[in-house]
Amino acid sequence: MGLGDKIENTSENMQGKAKEAAGKATDDERLEAEGQMDQSKADVKQAGEKVKDAFKD
Repeated sequence: MGLGDKIENTSENMQGKAKEAAGKATDDERLEAEGQMDQSKADVKQAGEKVKDAFKD
């Protein structure tokens, strides 16, 4: 996994956490769900990168 990919996935995960927290704070269920979805997408991307790295070695 390249450093750029790690940074991008971490950034997307952090943005998702921020959206989720903002949604909870403002009682906005849609924003909270969107934040959770962003975090899930980042996790899936990171898992895919780890699989690719496993096959490179």
